[in-house]
Amino acid sequence: MANARQHEMPFGTRITPEGVRFRLWAPGCERVMLHIEEGAAAGRMMMPAGDGWFELLVDGAGPGTPYRFEVNDGLRVPDPASRFNPDDVHGASVVVDPTRFTWHDTAWNGRPWEEAVVYELHVGTFSPSGDFAGVIERLDYLVDLGITAIELMPVADFPGARNWGYDGVLLFAPDSRYGTPDELKALVQAAHDKGLMVLLDVVYNHFGPEGNYLHVYARKFFSERHRTLWGAAINFDGPGSRTVRDFFIHNALYWLQEYHFDGLRLDAVHAIVDDSERHILTELAERVRAEIGSGRSVHLILENDANEARYLGHGGYTAQWNDDIHHALHVLTTGESDGYYGDYADAPRVHLGRCLTEGFAYQGQASAYHEGEPRGEASGHLPLQAFVSFVQNHDQVGNRAFGERLTQLAPEPAVRAAAAILLLAPSVPMLFMGEEFGAKTPFQFFCDFGGELRDAVTQGRRREFRKFARFADPGAQAAIPDPNRSETFLASKLDWRASEAGGDMLGYYRRLLRLRREAIVPRLRLIGAGAAAFEVVSGALRVGWRLNDDVRLQLVANLSPEPLGEVALEGGVVFATSDAASRGVLDPWSVVWTLAIPETRP
Repeated sequence: MANARQHEMPFGTRITPEGVRFRLWAPGCERVMLHIEEGAAAGRMMMPAGDGWFELLVDGAGPGTPYRFEVNDGLRVPDPASRFNPDDVHGASVVVDPTRFTWHDTAWNGRPWEEAVVYELHVGTFSPSGDFAGVIERLDYLVDLGITAIELMPVADFPGARNWGYDGVLLFAPDSRYGTPDELKALVQAAHDKGLMVLLDVVYNHFGPEGNYLHVYARKFFSERHRTLWGAAINFDGPGSRTVRDFFIHNALYWLQEYHFDGLRLDAVHAIVDDSERHILTELAERVRAEIGSGRSVHLILENDANEARYLGHGGYTAQWNDDIHHALHVLTTGESDGYYGDYADAPRVHLGRCLTEGFAYQGQASAYHEGEPRGEASGHLPLQAFVSFVQNHDQVGNRAFGERLTQLAPEPAVRAAAAILLLAPSVPMLFMGEEFGAKTPFQFFCDFGGELRDAVTQGRRREFRKFARFADPGAQAAIPDPNRSETFLASKLDWRASEAGGDMLGYYRRLLRLRREAIVPRLRLIGAGAAAFEVVSGALRVGWRLNDDVRLQLVANLSPEPLGEVALEGGVVFATSDAASRGVLDPWSVVWTLAIPETRP
C-alpha cells in the first residue's frame, strides 16, 4: 500500500498472502500451542524452529484475530511482541495490519536538534479525555507556546487502568486506555503536520512487575548474574542474550519506522548492566543509525545518572537529560538540601555555571550521595545541545511524596528566574506539562496493580520516605497518597482552566520562547565545544558563550532574595526580569541576558 510503514521483525505476527505467521521465542518450553480466541477453535500445536523458537502459519487468521500462546501445558499468555492488547496485559493479543494506516507526512524528515524545545507529557493526565486524541486537541496550543517537540511518557501496555508507563510489559503495544495503534499514528502525523517532532520514552532496563510472563517460558530474558532495583536485570550479556538484544533493538526500530517517531528517550540506562565487549547501547545506536539512514533527523536521548559522556556525540546518542542542572537550580530556588540535593548545596552557583558551560556538573568528582564514589565523565568537549535542561520533569515532581511542582516550593520570582535561564541558554530546554502556566495540580505517583502487589506497592511507596525527618512518624507516612487509588491519578490531571483564566506566566513563557527562536537558535548551529566560561562574582553568576559570527551571549543572574550591586553588562540587553540592571543593580531573583554583536565593516 502506498505510504504504508511496516517494520519487519522475527517476533510476533506477520501477515502474508497465505495467512498470518505467528512466532514465539520460548526456550523454556518443549511445546507451545496457539489459541485463536474466537469461536470454538481448538488450540493448534506450533512447530519448533530451532534455538527455542516456535512458529505456525494460519491461513484463516487476519487483522483483528485475537490470539494467545499456551505454554507449559495450560497457561495462556499474550504475545510479548503484541502490536495491540485491547483487554489489558493478561488478555488476548490482536493481529494488526500496520499497512492499513495511510501516512501523508512523507515529506517530513524531522527537525535539527538545535531547534528543539521539548514538552514532556503524560497522555493519561494531559487532557480531560486522557488519550491520544486529547493530545491532538492541544497541538495548536503547543505550537503557539513555542514548542518544537513533544515527548510522550511511555505508552507501552501496562497493567491496569493507570500508570506512569514505566511498568510496561508489552513493549510493542500502545496501551488501549490511550487508544489504538492507528490513533497513536494519527497523533504522530497530526504533530508532523504542525511542524512538531514527537519523541517517545522507552524502558529497556526492566519489565513491570505484573503481566510479565517471560519468566515462565523465556527465563533467558533475565540475567542470572546481574541485579537491579527491580530484581533480575535484563540479560544483555549471558547465554541467549542475542535474541534478547534483538528484541529491544527491534523495539526501537519499530517505533521509529512503523510509527514514524522522531526519536526515543531511553529511561535510566545506568540500570542496564552489560559486560559484553559491545554494549547494548552502542549496538542499538549503530543499528538505528544504519537502518534509518541520513535522510531523517532521528534523535536518541538518554537518561543516565552515571553521567557517562562516552555515549554522546560520536557515541551515537544525540543528547542526555541533565539532572545536574535541575538539582543546582532546585537548591538555589527552594533551599532544599535533602538526598541528592546535598551534592549541590555547597556551591550551587558553581554547579549551575558548570552545567551551562560544560554540560555536567559532576565529571568524575566524588559524590557524597553516592557514598564518596566518583560520578561522571568529562563533558566539556561536547556541544551544549547534547544536554537537555529542565527545572521540572515527571521524576523530579512525581517522586516527591505529594507530587508538588516547583511553583509550590519556591517563590514566583525564583521560578521566573529559573525559567529565564533555562529557556535562553544554548542547551536544549524541556518543560513538563503545565509548567508554562504555573500549574498548581500535583503530579503524583499512581498505578493500578492487582492482588497482593497492590498493597505491597502502597506500603513500599510510604516506606521510601521514612528517611526524611518529616515522614519519620507513621502517621505522616500514612498521609502520603495511595498510588493505587483512582483519586491519586485524578488529582494529577492538568486543570486547563488555570491556563485559560488569565495571569501572565503563560505570556512570560511565550515571550521567552519567541526570543529563543528569533535571537538564540539561529546562532546555535555553529557553536563549538569549549566556547563558554563562567564566574561567580559577589554572589552573581556570570556566564558567557561565544556563538557563531563572533556573537557573544551573556547571562548575569542574581539567584538570591537579596539585591546585588555593581553590575556591568556586555552588549545590548535582549531580556531582563527587571530594569534595575540599567542602574547597576540586580534585584532579587533577577536575570539579564545580553547579546554583543560585532559591527559589520564596509
